[in-house]
Amino acid sequence: MRSNTVADQLNLPNILSIVRIGTAPVLVVLLLAPDRFLSVVSAALFALVCVTDWLDGYLARKRGIITALGKFLDPLADKILITTAFIMLIPLGRAPAWAVALMISREIAVTGLRAIATSSGVVIAASRLGKLKTVSQIVCLVPLIIHYPVFGIDFHLIGTVLLYGAFFLTMWSGLDYFLGFFRQHNLPDD
Repeated sequence: MRSNTVADQLNLPNILSIVRIGTAPVLVVLLLAPDRFLSVVSAALFALVCVTDWLDGYLARKRGIITALGKFLDPLADKILITTAFIMLIPLGRAPAWAVALMISREIAVTGLRAIATSSGVVIAASRLGKLKTVSQIVCLVPLIIHYPVFGIDFHLIGTVLLYGAFFLTMWSGLDYFLGFFRQHNLPDD
């Protein structure tokens, strides 16, 4: 059952999405003065907040409180948090600008495709590959944010290797969205 009151829209899953959005500026501040301790704190905060992505979806489905606001906030929160982390890593030399630019471009392109599809009455749901892309980005970001060796573990090297896997999945899933859309739907003529 759909609910349109503010109280119904501001349920726990939606509040968790809002917390993810609010964490982005905190992450910016923490990464402005990078050192080993703040990098570990930033990575822990990022990982903890990313877990709420799974939790908000789980709670919304389990409690039957899926809302239009939640459908908007959840992917928006992911994009804001993940792109913020990637962008902040560029000047720190932890992520290559070209890879970040292409991954963010993919996000914008798929969001645009969804807007076009919606205006045509078509809903493009998140695919399994798209969800795997998000997980791979989160998994590569945690060691890239840590960056420094901890307990003899080269987190930068691990994060860099995982980044290339995330980059591949990001590009592949973007292509998959576009090919799937054009195979199954015709865009209306202007």
